Amino acid sequence: MKIVFTGGGTGGHFYPIIAVAQELKNLMYEQKIISIEMYFLSTGPYDEQALSDNNIKFIKIPSGKWRRYFSLLNILDIFKLAFGTLKAIIKLFKIYPDVVFSKGGYASMPTLIAAKIMGVPVIIHESDSHPGRASLWASKFAEIVNISYPEVAHYFPPQKTKLTGNPLRRDILNPIPEGALKYLQLQNDLPIILILGGSLGAQNINNVIIEALENLITKYQIIHQTGSQNFKEVKSRAEIILKDNPHKNNYQAFPYLNDLAMRMAAGVSDLVISRAGSVIFEIAHWQIPSILIPIPLKISHDQTSNAFTYARHGGAIVIEENNLSDSVLISEIDRILSNDNLRQEMKTKAKEFSKPDAGRTIATQIISIAEKHVQ
Repeated sequence: MKIVFTGGGTGGHFYPIIAVAQELKNLMYEQKIISIEMYFLSTGPYDEQALSDNNIKFIKIPSGKWRRYFSLLNILDIFKLAFGTLKAIIKLFKIYPDVVFSKGGYASMPTLIAAKIMGVPVIIHESDSHPGRASLWASKFAEIVNISYPEVAHYFPPQKTKLTGNPLRRDILNPIPEGALKYLQLQNDLPIILILGGSLGAQNINNVIIEALENLITKYQIIHQTGSQNFKEVKSRAEIILKDNPHKNNYQAFPYLNDLAMRMAAGVSDLVISRAGSVIFEIAHWQIPSILIPIPLKISHDQTSNAFTYARHGGAIVIEENNLSDSVLISEIDRILSNDNLRQEMKTKAKEFSKPDAGRTIATQIISIAEKHVQ
């Protein structure tokens, strides 16, 4: 059985693929499938270690990006897309996969076009509450369209659209409270706030946290993932501000939280402050109340739509970046952490929103369709 994965070059596209691959391997053992060969076709590997750990072979396929604004680069990228499609056809012909699973994004287009030309069954997954163009186009010929948000269903053919949620890696599914305080250098006498700006960090979020820091650490402990590029600057500014502050140990900054550190942070945190990409589904699964600060609309329509959609479900509140200030943030933090009823309600709504079996559901679909294709 041969499975091809494809998707754009972001963690939101990549890590759900890893989650599905992990579930495919579990089903392989359970159902005594002799072997599954897995391939990832995209513009870049994104995380080579994750691919290697899951025995997924990477094949580089170039692709063009269509910009929403006028740019001469759009003309050049038409040729990139054409070349990438030709290469994808050649690679798919050699692999002869049983299923192509796509997470969308411009990097998926050559492989999706090639799969359509060659008649390879396609399954797609749309993570966002507003569909991407690749997913919209592929939904016309895909066998199954999986979605994370019920609000996006009306964009797709109803007879083949399934609400699965977003696939989550087993590595981060279960929080670990045991030993977390010691590992993260925290105490158990104050509420804990976890701040996530994505793997690269978020400069505007970092700035407002630094501005609010002296106020926050008198009442709360903070785990701050700054992003690797921002760590030295944020750490230096925090040390200057907190030099003689008796509560300075209530602030702990990290450039990046690996899977173990993230699970430990999730195990002890009372509130998460975060961007609004696919991390929403991790936060919901952890059942932690959250404050979402989406990337601004002019940069990303998806995050703003995702944030407000999840907030309507009751698990979070949203602060748009143009309204973000230290006073607004402190006020919302205090409002949530001082109200036990509100915090419990947000936890309950987060649990209702979470769908931890998404990866297994999609892996089951893939095997079912692949077995028909083999026959």
